[in-house]
Amino acid sequence: MAGDTQVVGDTQQGADTHFGFRTVPLEAKQRMVDEVFHSVARRYDLMNDLMSMGLHRVWKDLLVSRLRPPKSDRAFRLLDVAGGTGDVSFRTVEAGGPGTSAVVADINGGMLGVGRERAQGLGLADRVEFVEANAESLPFADKSFDAATVAFGIRNVPRMDKALAEMRRVLKPGGRCFVLEFSRVDVPGLDAIYDAYSFKLIPGMGKLVTGDAESYQYLVESIRKFPPPEAFADLMRGAGFRRVAWQPLTGGIVALHSGVRI
Repeated sequence: MAGDTQVVGDTQQGADTHFGFRTVPLEAKQRMVDEVFHSVARRYDLMNDLMSMGLHRVWKDLLVSRLRPPKSDRAFRLLDVAGGTGDVSFRTVEAGGPGTSAVVADINGGMLGVGRERAQGLGLADRVEFVEANAESLPFADKSFDAATVAFGIRNVPRMDKALAEMRRVLKPGGRCFVLEFSRVDVPGLDAIYDAYSFKLIPGMGKLVTGDAESYQYLVESIRKFPPPEAFADLMRGAGFRRVAWQPLTGGIVALHSGVRI
């Protein structure tokens, strides 16, 4: 599931990486991810609601509350990496004042196309820009954003360390990075229920709504391959972030990670 683009997050830099529970050549991973999200782009937001029972909205609202975009006309520029259809960016500019703007950077053109349509419909096309870009090599100047986010997308990046380093590069000193991602359930009994729901119901739900069970089977598998919070915090520190922390949400189903560029 997710809010905006995803891939397994194998941290090794060797020749092979994981796609779901499969091992594939690293260079093939991005292509396979693109195919997944091209397949589901039109029904992606509907599936997010169904799969999370609406909780993804609560999680994203919490992320935006932590961003605290200014209510005034003071300039505040957000970079939303792997932002796909624009959910987090729309919430941010709506929460902020007239000086708040956002750039959605995503490698998948199909998801960006849906996002642009949504921006037009919401009357936000002048405040939310959509840019086709690779998270590992962002086409933005150093120190050009006040904040950076990635919601349910970092695990779809083949080299997460590179993406995190790029987000730090484009942040202004004092700028904050927030990563919202699936995590490890830490409530006894909930883990078994969550596994049963994920593997038995979600792929079937995906087939019913989008006609594509395999893509959602992959998304479920990729969640299980994502590093635990402590390991991901180490990745953020390795990318140069300081004051790294995380907050488990909904029994550990997701976690909100944060770091600051000093």
